[in-house]
Amino acid sequence: MSLNFTLAARNLFHDRLRFIATAVGIVFSVVLVMVQMGLYLGFGRMVTTMIDHADADLWVMRQGTKAFEDPSLLDANKQEDILAVNGVASATPLVIGFSDWRLSSGEMTPVFLIGSNGGLQPWDVVAGSAQALSQPGAVAVDSTYRQRLGITGLGSQANIRGQKVHVAAVTEGIRSFTTTPYVFVDLEHARQFIGLPKSVTSYFLVKLKPGADRARVQHELQASMSKVAVLTTAQFRDRSRDFWLFGTGAGAALFGGALLGVIVGTVIVAQTLYSSTKDHIEEFATLRAMGSSNRYIYAVIIYQALLNAVIGFALASAIGFIVVWVTSQGALPVVITPLLMAAIFGLTIVMCIGSALTAILRVVRIDPAVVFSR
Repeated sequence: MSLNFTLAARNLFHDRLRFIATAVGIVFSVVLVMVQMGLYLGFGRMVTTMIDHADADLWVMRQGTKAFEDPSLLDANKQEDILAVNGVASATPLVIGFSDWRLSSGEMTPVFLIGSNGGLQPWDVVAGSAQALSQPGAVAVDSTYRQRLGITGLGSQANIRGQKVHVAAVTEGIRSFTTTPYVFVDLEHARQFIGLPKSVTSYFLVKLKPGADRARVQHELQASMSKVAVLTTAQFRDRSRDFWLFGTGAGAALFGGALLGVIVGTVIVAQTLYSSTKDHIEEFATLRAMGSSNRYIYAVIIYQALLNAVIGFALASAIGFIVVWVTSQGALPVVITPLLMAAIFGLTIVMCIGSALTAILRVVRIDPAVVFSR
């Protein structure tokens, strides 16, 4: 272990109360950034979960549709126009919309209905089966909303728009970021429950024939129909994510919280390093008077900053993974990926080394002659 690293460690741990205060500041900052960015990733995934699980190569929607939950409607007769384009294998209608879920007790809660005959089916089914949705009045719900929807399991009954329904499938983990429960039904019942005529649909999920040129088919579909948008799954995913994250201000709020954490952490570390350097100013002056180079002294200060960064990040990571576990079954889970961890570790290093500059500037102004004046 180098001598300047040893000196840095002793300076850092000499005043334990000051070290604890610094560590708390760094941990607070890193946890805040980690949680805010984890919420950003979790939110980004949740707003596109339906798009990601749909069986489609292309999405046909009304022009101006901003996100999956947009209730814009299409003429159902456009299905013939879509199938007429060379390379298209199928065009499955998908209907979405809000309705009311009413319990036998009279309590009512809004639900978001998803109706399709194959294009978008419930996944992660833990009880019953998705195929059972073809039965009259059959619905699929997620176990997260058992209490809210008043269900106990398969066979539980309720009313949607005055019509009796029963739970034929239960999923696990299909949560809505709007907190309104998703309810899967078949296409015909979706129209009835939402109150839509058979002449309209929300989307067409287009599957291509093997070997078909997706870009060509997309262009031909767009050119053959007016007032529609034809998007790939990736394009629709990006559009929905951009709308919910930036069109609504949610993304700016999350980034603002993360920036606040960086500022708080930087100020705390900078103040602590500056104070520590000031308290040991005579020792640094002595080192300069003995002939120590500026590089050597700067290394001591930077080592202190790095020690703060590593210790603070380690503690914050432990807290971060606890937060991930606690929120994993919540309405908006915090998602922390290895790439995010690496980025935050790098940010912590930069934050602490940047904070060390204030202490370095203090050392630069030291006159070695102060050693001989005492």
